[in-house]
Amino acid sequence: MSTAHATPPTAGSTEEVVLLAEDGTAIGTAAKAEVHTADTPLHLAFSCYVFDEAGRLLLTQRAVDKPTWGGVWTNSCCGHPAPGEDITDTVHRRVQQELGLTLHDVTLVLPGFRYRAVMDNGTVENELCPVFVATTPDAVAPDPDEVEDVAWVDWPAFRDEVLAGTRDVSPWCVQQVEALPADPRSAPAADPALLPPAARPPG
Repeated sequence: MSTAHATPPTAGSTEEVVLLAEDGTAIGTAAKAEVHTADTPLHLAFSCYVFDEAGRLLLTQRAVDKPTWGGVWTNSCCGHPAPGEDITDTVHRRVQQELGLTLHDVTLVLPGFRYRAVMDNGTVENELCPVFVATTPDAVAPDPDEVEDVAWVDWPAFRDEVLAGTRDVSPWCVQQVEALPADPRSAPAADPALLPPAARPPG
């Protein structure tokens, strides 16, 4: 999937997500506002875990009026690459838009992460969702349309609580914490060739 002519969504434009076949190749696009239903098709996303210089994780609470998992605490940032957009560029873009942060040391750690989760009302998330780790020196400036609240938390304690089931977070965050190494910041970068084909760099 070429990124040469990628055009990230701008304010007021219709945001689209990349629809995927089971093998992770792109098969089309759909409007983000319409894609999450009781029969959500598989689509491309990302998750990012942002740490500060002291090694704390930025935990975020999703805005309460979001249609999927509103008000739920989760990892630092999630989002969807625009059609043709490089997924690492998406991570930088969405974290800046939602949290006002400039990222350093953005590292792909779980290139093939996939999950499906169902809300109490039947709405489904169904994503191939590569997971990244990054650091920032910045103070958080959250967009209230996306983020209800934020908290910097001690990673080892947070990880222990999630694994023990005593910390209430989004279903994808639980699965990602289970798959992440004990110290994600020291994890080696994964091979981009292991990304879903729709998210791989050209060439």
